Amino acid sequence: MISLEQLQHAVKTRIQRYNEFDFPVADRVVQSIALLDSQQHILAQDIVSPFAVPRNNLSAMDGYALAMGSALNKGNTIEIIGESQAGTPFLGSLQEGQGVRIFTGAVVPNACDTVIMQENTNFLAIKETLDKSKPYAITLTEAATIDTHIRKKGEEIEQSEVVLSAGKRLNPADISLLANLGVANVDVYQPLIVGLLATGDELVALGEPLTHLAQIYNSNTPTLKSMLSDLPIVLRDYGIIPDSLEATVAAVTDAMHDCDVLISTAGVSVGDYDFLTTVIEQLGQINHYKVAMKPGKPFVFGELNKSVNKPVLYFGLPGNPLSTVVGALQLVTPALWQLSGVNSNDMPMMLTVQATLSADIKKAAGRKDFQRAILTQNADGSFAVTSLSKQQSHRIKQLSQANCLIVLAQDAGNISAGETVMVQPFPWS
Repeated sequence: MISLEQLQHAVKTRIQRYNEFDFPVADRVVQSIALLDSQQHILAQDIVSPFAVPRNNLSAMDGYALAMGSALNKGNTIEIIGESQAGTPFLGSLQEGQGVRIFTGAVVPNACDTVIMQENTNFLAIKETLDKSKPYAITLTEAATIDTHIRKKGEEIEQSEVVLSAGKRLNPADISLLANLGVANVDVYQPLIVGLLATGDELVALGEPLTHLAQIYNSNTPTLKSMLSDLPIVLRDYGIIPDSLEATVAAVTDAMHDCDVLISTAGVSVGDYDFLTTVIEQLGQINHYKVAMKPGKPFVFGELNKSVNKPVLYFGLPGNPLSTVVGALQLVTPALWQLSGVNSNDMPMMLTVQATLSADIKKAAGRKDFQRAILTQNADGSFAVTSLSKQQSHRIKQLSQANCLIVLAQDAGNISAGETVMVQPFPWS
């Protein structure tokens, strides 16, 4: 067995080659979609700003914009001959010694080079008696300084500046930025097609009745669909495949001609009715089999490359629910993001925090262990974590109760209460 870190590195390296040579990101189909539908999609080209931001000099304060050349000393008076409001700029002309009432976000007239806050004038003392329909005078109660309280044209974004680069994973902040620039549609890479199939005579699809005691519902496919729903992919469900070599060959052959990636659950162990590893070797190759982690040891990473234009990458997950979740979190989800063409510095991160263990943990050295647990935060901001009592990978109720995984190093043994451990909160927690 190889370590989890070795397998993660091997998968990443293979995908780098895949993205460069087998299915180059630069050659992939591009589609235009509405900005509001673009979250988590990957930009296919740079986006340049159609205009400067701000588009004009804007006031950062409520106060007065003073004409160039005006005396700015304390005690000087300024003749106010108009107003500039957000959305309604002052369009008249100004001379030295004149200014306009201005509000936050309003355009500073071209003839003005200074904004003074209203608190630094006698405005508050005289505002009740002002007739703003006519020119009026204000007195500076503090000296003003040229260029203060002005947001300069283009100080944030210059016209034609690249604001987002190809390969960016679009998030709500990006959508806010592009909406501010009036971008209604964006070009993104066409989503990869990812096939899902489950194997096992005992499995029954949701909505169908259980007809005898040996049957169970297929929970792994719904689990994966939920876990992968945020990725820029199209999921294609190939259903439940019976424990038959012929049926497995037929299902995998169909999927490899339709999909970019195939993910299976169960059927990758060494039992008499586990046929997937045999089929993958017939239709392609197994790059790595078995990884030193618990749960999820019988993990398969391979590719289907017989009679297809490009390799179809394959991830074979064990059948137990926790094994499926751990394998998807540690290996499948990062691989799919990388395959999508996202920039390396924009890959979603798996958050890891340090926490104090609340009770003893038993562990045998030899495999990296992921234990379901409950993470809590103390009043001082520190974390505490409690491992759930039973850690068998078939226990589905505890998976729902947990909000994190305690991550125990491959060579670690038993750990005592009070020690510090590494914890990965579930992304949905």
